[in-house]
Formats: sequence, C-alpha cells, structure tokens
Amino acid sequence: MTPTLKVENLETHFPTRDGVVRAVDGVSFEVNQGEILGLVGESGSGKSITGFSIIGLLDPPGHIAAGRVLFKGEDIAQAKPDRLRQLRGKSIAMIFQDPMMTLNPVLRVDTQMIEAVLAHDKVSEAAARTRAVETLKAVGIAAPEDRLLAYPHQLSGGMRQRIAIATALLNKPELIIADEPTTALDVTIQGQILYEVRKLCRETGTALIWITHDLSVVAGLADRVMVMYAGRIVETGSVADVIEHPRHPYTAGLIGSVPGTHGNMGGRGKRLYQIPGMTPPLLNLPPGCRFKTRCDYADAACDSMPDLLELSPGHGVRCQHPMSGGL
Repeated sequence: MTPTLKVENLETHFPTRDGVVRAVDGVSFEVNQGEILGLVGESGSGKSITGFSIIGLLDPPGHIAAGRVLFKGEDIAQAKPDRLRQLRGKSIAMIFQDPMMTLNPVLRVDTQMIEAVLAHDKVSEAAARTRAVETLKAVGIAAPEDRLLAYPHQLSGGMRQRIAIATALLNKPELIIADEPTTALDVTIQGQILYEVRKLCRETGTALIWITHDLSVVAGLADRVMVMYAGRIVETGSVADVIEHPRHPYTAGLIGSVPGTHGNMGGRGKRLYQIPGMTPPLLNLPPGCRFKTRCDYADAACDSMPDLLELSPGHGVRCQHPMSGGL
C-alpha cells in the first residue's frame, strides 16, 4: 500500500552571507494511512522546518535543495503553487504553534471557518456553518455559535488555538502536520484535543505528524517516534521501543530530563538529568556525529558520520556506539 506521505533524503537549506544553513539534512521517513508519527527534538533541531518543507511554506531564501516529498505518490516538492493551494486545507492541513498564523485578525471566526469549507467543498453556507459548529464542539469550545461571531482579538490565546485546530480539522484532511499546537493550552483541554485527533486518525485514516519537544505527549499519542538533532534523524522506532529502550545517547538524555520514572534517574527528589552543552550552530557543524561534543561515549570513531542503522526490526539509530537499550 502506498504511504500517505513518503519523504526521501530531504534537504532544506537557508543561504546566508556566512554560508549555507543546512536546517534539514538528508531526512527520510514515511507515514501510513491512519498512523501518528511523533517528531521530537529540542529547539533548532529542524523539526518545524521539516513540516514547513513538506507543505511548501518555506520563507525565502529557504528552499528544498534536494530530495522528494511524495504525497500519495505525487512529488509535491516540485508542485506548482496552484497545485499546493488545492492540496492545503483539503488534503493536507497544518496546525501552527501560533494561532494567528492561521486566523485573520480582521475577519470574524465564522467568515474564516465557512470560507475554509466552501473553498474545497460544494456545500451550502448553512451546511458549512453547521460543520464549523460541530468541529468547535469537538475541540472543547462551549457556546460555539457565539464564538463564531467573535473576532480573534476578542478571544483568549487558548481559545484562538482551539479555533485554529478546529479549522485544520474541518475538511478531514488525509495528512495533518501539527507543530506544537497544544503548548499554550491547559492540560485538560490538551487531553481533549489529543483524544479528538487520535479519534480522527483512527476513524478516517488521516495520517498525522505531531511535532513537539514534549515526550510525554508523544508517549500517549503516537504510534512511532522520530528523534531529530541538528537537522538529522538520530533515532526512530515505535514509541514503546524508543522510550523504554533508547539506543542513542541524545534520546536517553531527552527522556532523562522529563520528570517521572526515567527523569529522576537518581531517585525520588533528585535532580533531573541535564544534557551538557548546547546544540552546535548549523553554520559550524562538527565533522562526523553532530552530538559528539555533548556525548559521554564520544571517541575518535565519532569523527565520521554514522549511518542510520536498523538495530532491531523498525528501530533505527544513527550512532557509532549505540546504547544497550536501557536508561
């Protein structure tokens, strides 16, 4: 079966006066129908740029320098702007971290949501309004008819974000790319939205890429997880394999920094683990493994870039010295 999305050796570059920033460097993965992929990494890892590259929303001078982005077999990395406009909102939707990247501040919510339906479906305006009301209810918005009559500036940040999420869900797209959309929401609303998107994927076959730095969200939402560091995938596998048996030192460090069973490695009341150092600047990357300057296991072998090797079925790691699979 053809995957909903297949990314092959994607490279996204940003030319600058001082050189080329390789924000995404040789990334490959696929997402199947109804599958949820968690894309995890700290700020600057390239996870958001990967999402923008897929949907064709890179700001110049950023551009896809190499690779293919196959949506149901069609290479949309080479698609014309008109074709991308046909796909966005209907077949592919993106939920941004900032809801004001979705919402127009000078238009009422109903105008924006109804237009989002009518742009892709030949239905009446009344049917489009009904769909908007039902979708707002699904993301936990009380009195949705009243919210439709509001302007974005009249709503709280959390309410705006829920409306932006609802707008992305309106047309039941085949692929959703969600860039940390629940970061600003309280835990109760976050849980409700995670439930709704999981339900949507299971019932309609929507493929979902959930971009986040929060491993606890991925653990409860995703089927598979992909860990990025400095523009490259360093580990990928099922959620259970990666979180319970991390093989890359960076993945283990991320898990160790989360409060909970693995986070408090020294025991209850002890300090959380902290990965030493900082992410290297993408204009001045070290040769070989990009994590070696922060890694306790680094040696001369790490001066060459390791391949992403499959150590067990479906569990791959890019490391010269893979861990034994425990914390």
